[in-house]
Amino acid sequence: MPTYEYECQSCGHKFEKFQYMTEQPVKVCPACHKHSVKRLIGSGAGIIFKGSGFYATDYRKDKTGKSKIKPGSCPASKGDNPGCSNCPAH
Repeated sequence: MPTYEYECQSCGHKFEKFQYMTEQPVKVCPACHKHSVKRLIGSGAGIIFKGSGFYATDYRKDKTGKSKIKPGSCPASKGDNPGCSNCPAH
């Protein structure tokens, strides 16, 4: 659910509203209660990556053209699956 920014054209009150994309835009100002609210076009929130992260050195090849990932270090290569064709280490 995105956060939308609004501004009242009557009193200048700016506020944000966390709502579904399918919801109708806010029309009434919570400060002055007039029907003169406009949705602002904003940059929105940035992309948020969760997890251990990504680095520029991930999957980078050294100068000889070989991957720095050692065969067998990929989680897909553990157990019954000795490796996959999509892994850059193979």
